[in-house]
Amino acid sequence: MSILDAIIQGIVQGLTEFLPVSSSGHLAITQHILGTSGDGNLFFNVMLHVGTLVAVIAFYYKLIWSLIKEFFSMIKDIFTGKFKWSKMNYERNLIMMLIIGLIPLFLLFIPIPGTDMKVKDLADVLSASPILLVTAISLLVTSALLTIGIICNRRNSTKGGKHLKGAGKTGTNGRESYTILDAVCVGLMQVAAAVFPGLSRSGSTLAVGEMRGINKQKALDYTFVLGVPSIVAAALLEGIDAIKSPEGINVEIGVIIAGVIASAVVGYLAIVIFKWFLKSNKMSIFVIYTAIVGIAFIVISIIEMNTGVNLFTGAPINW
Repeated sequence: MSILDAIIQGIVQGLTEFLPVSSSGHLAITQHILGTSGDGNLFFNVMLHVGTLVAVIAFYYKLIWSLIKEFFSMIKDIFTGKFKWSKMNYERNLIMMLIIGLIPLFLLFIPIPGTDMKVKDLADVLSASPILLVTAISLLVTSALLTIGIICNRRNSTKGGKHLKGAGKTGTNGRESYTILDAVCVGLMQVAAAVFPGLSRSGSTLAVGEMRGINKQKALDYTFVLGVPSIVAAALLEGIDAIKSPEGINVEIGVIIAGVIASAVVGYLAIVIFKWFLKSNKMSIFVIYTAIVGIAFIVISIIEMNTGVNLFTGAPINW
């Protein structure tokens, strides 16, 4: 892999990690087009995720720092008997909902009957597949979820979210705080997005938040902050797998650095862009984009299955 390939993949990762178009799906597509797909890229993919982690921490550092301080304050109140669920402020509610939202991720470690794999291993199998049919279909699902999210957001804006006890203020733009059910629903969607390349984590979890009546900006903030521990966990697990794999770490350090810097810088810009698109009610552009790319790669995948050749590189495909 050249430095130029690394920069291209870093840009793709940075843009698609936060824009609702699926980073895993676009990384699989990019590697398919460049002819660089395969298990040997596992560690490099992990490092690209580290780059996007730097981006989200840099953008949300004030919120993350306030959550860290509030977390320790909350722990103190728990041990001194002063903690009361019904009187949590916004930061404490967000902390508790983040914890609850992460619990469904343990489903990824459930063994798949009849195999040596766990649920999380499906992601590597699907991403490394020489045929991108699953990725393409998942992009169409992302498009559908974004469409539903837009419809629900319009409903929230015109009618206001349904008031739930302890759920925070309800206004013309939806609720600002999550309930336990909200967090569980978002967490389950995050599990699905972790398994299927092409299913956008940011887009699908945002859509679920909007379906539950959450203010769209608060839903997006929750999605991005929830991504911090998720990305850390994924990077650690995939990093261990990469080191243990037969290929090991076979990418030059300069290539890795170039990819990480590209994904971090572009990732930060992508967060800014996404928040602007959401605020301006221009999310339909992502609906159209994911639908077009999904349909295009369904057609490409069918052609490649029939010819047995990668249309972009001309290399034979074994599937």
